[in-house]
Amino acid sequence: MPLAGPIGSLPLPSFLEKRLFSTTPPVRSLTINNINPHVKEAKYAVRGELAIKSEQYKAQIARGEGKDLPFDSVIAANIGNPQQLDQKPLTFFRQVTSLLENPALLECQDLLEQNAGYQSDVFERARRLLKDVKSVGAYSQSQGAPGIRQSVADFIERRDGYPADKELIYLCAGASAGVNSLMNVICASPNTGVLVPIPQYPLYTATLALLNAKVVPYYLDEGTAWGTDLGGMREALAKAKKEGIDVRAVVVINPGNPTGASLKAEDIRGVLEMAAEERLVVLADEVYQTNVFEGEFFSFKKGLRDLQKSEGNAGGKYDNVELASLHSISKGMVGECGHRGGYYEMVGFDPEVVAQIYKFVSIMLCPPVIGQALVDCMVAPPKTGEPSYPLYEKEYNHIFTSLRQRANALYTAFQKMEGVTCNSPAGSMYLFPSIHLPAKAIAKAKEEGRGADEYYCLRLLEATGICIVPGSGFGQREGTLHFRTTFLAPGTEWVGRITEFHQKFMEEFR
Repeated sequence: MPLAGPIGSLPLPSFLEKRLFSTTPPVRSLTINNINPHVKEAKYAVRGELAIKSEQYKAQIARGEGKDLPFDSVIAANIGNPQQLDQKPLTFFRQVTSLLENPALLECQDLLEQNAGYQSDVFERARRLLKDVKSVGAYSQSQGAPGIRQSVADFIERRDGYPADKELIYLCAGASAGVNSLMNVICASPNTGVLVPIPQYPLYTATLALLNAKVVPYYLDEGTAWGTDLGGMREALAKAKKEGIDVRAVVVINPGNPTGASLKAEDIRGVLEMAAEERLVVLADEVYQTNVFEGEFFSFKKGLRDLQKSEGNAGGKYDNVELASLHSISKGMVGECGHRGGYYEMVGFDPEVVAQIYKFVSIMLCPPVIGQALVDCMVAPPKTGEPSYPLYEKEYNHIFTSLRQRANALYTAFQKMEGVTCNSPAGSMYLFPSIHLPAKAIAKAKEEGRGADEYYCLRLLEATGICIVPGSGFGQREGTLHFRTTFLAPGTEWVGRITEFHQKFMEEFR
């Protein structure tokens, strides 16, 4: 029996058809009705229906069966997956990992230097890392290899001007794994609440759903380039407290996902001041810290240390603020999503709580060791004067410049589109424009049982092969519509597909 889909009937896999329509008693222990209900509740829009449909189109084209489609390629602008969209790996990083994966190559240094472009510092780095981990096929310490954690601590000190303790740095399988560990420890009961920005990366609401904890939404201010509205944050906190929710933490994503915003130092200090007053753990998602196109990145760690040094810290007001800052190899100019590497630094946490976090991560054994090695490369890349530096600098700058050019091309296109408004690209890998659709389009979406932004994104995919994510997948103020697009896809030809579609769409429903 087929199932009605967005563009007609879709055949059901035989196992699913039997499960849905069979009248015989179930023969397995698990059914959709008896699994963990919190898993069913969790939503993750960036890999939802539209993403699945775009993969089906991509497979059709690959099989030579897409001749009837109105496009000849699929653009996956729904997810920040740089290397899938042709961002090239940084040579130094991959040369180091090649030696780690096959240490026998260390005996071929002269050959590789003469014929494969390897430099002497590649071998030095590989030997140092192997001394620390022994083998990338072996477990490391649960919180990560000590030498790599020291590299992270040194990086943080160079970045912020304040020391970091490697014992309070935990390597993880991407920032998502770090968020999962911290949230599992923070969320003690179904009444635990966490302040989450809206719009937000759905990792946070999905994780809280899995943990059966409460999302306490606070809205970012689109009118100030998606800045943090401290007044709104305090109102959300007060409302949650009035409802009896035990609010434990506040999430801040800087630079922003999906908004592309880059927070100013005064916004960061304001959040930290509120956290001190309300005894909230600050979870600072800083995975896009190198993707800053306007101004400079200012870390929460620096903001906290500055406050602790200031005259306003009389009586130790800020001394016990708990801050966990996260970073990842998945974004920026590194883009090594699939290698699953990242870290978080904990500041101000009770040592007994840190011990429980250590126990939690120990249950998972350790993060991927090759990912840990790439974290080392990210935080300690080749420096001026080292043999690999000229090529590293050239590749890094090329990626950064290309991202900024594509971001500006999209932004320029959105400025010309009827009913579309968008803040300039300040950071991260995304734009989050607001769209104002005709009443007829909104009515048509309702007729099909869809949100208007979801309907728009579906029609865009079907007409152009470009997959974006409706704003409802990230949260948005009632009465507003948005979508999120990455600007990772190579070239700018596909931008024209969006503008052409949008003009036709608006004419159709005028």
